[in-house]
Amino acid sequence: MYFFNFLFPVKMAQNVQVCDIPEEVVERLKKFRFRKEKNVAAIMLKVDKNSRKIVIEEDYEDCNIDELQAELPISQPRYLVISYVRNHSDGRVSYPLCFVFSSPVGCPPEQQMMYAGSVLSLIQTLGLTKTFDIRNPEDFDEEWLLEQLGKV
Repeated sequence: MYFFNFLFPVKMAQNVQVCDIPEEVVERLKKFRFRKEKNVAAIMLKVDKNSRKIVIEEDYEDCNIDELQAELPISQPRYLVISYVRNHSDGRVSYPLCFVFSSPVGCPPEQQMMYAGSVLSLIQTLGLTKTFDIRNPEDFDEEWLLEQLGKV
C-alpha cells in the first residue's frame, strides 16, 4: 500500500472533539477554578460512552493526592482537575489548578480514542495551562505531581 502524502498533504486536525462538554460541566469547572478555599480539592471527569458527553463523576473537597490516586481506575481513562496547595521552599504558598489525563495502559481502544479525542478541547475550553498525562495511575502521587509542576 502506498501513501501519496506529497500529492495530498495531510493537515493534522488541531482540535478534534469526539465528545461534547455540556454547559453545566463547563460552568461547574469555571466555579471550581475560582474557588476561595485554601485546601486540596478535585473534580474527576469521565466520558459517558452512551451519550458521548464528558460528565462529572465525583467531586472531592479537602482531600489529598493519595486519596485521589486511590480513586483513579486502573483500567479506564479519567480526567482529573485538581486545585492543589503547593508550599514553596521560600515560604510562599500557591494554588495551581492542575489537569491530569490518566490513560492506563491496556484500556479498551474505543475508550482511549474517546478520551484522547476530547482532551484538547476540554483543556482549551477550560483555559487550563498545567496539564499532565499519566499512563500508570499507581505512579500518581504527591512526588509525581510536584515533579510535574517543577517542569512547568
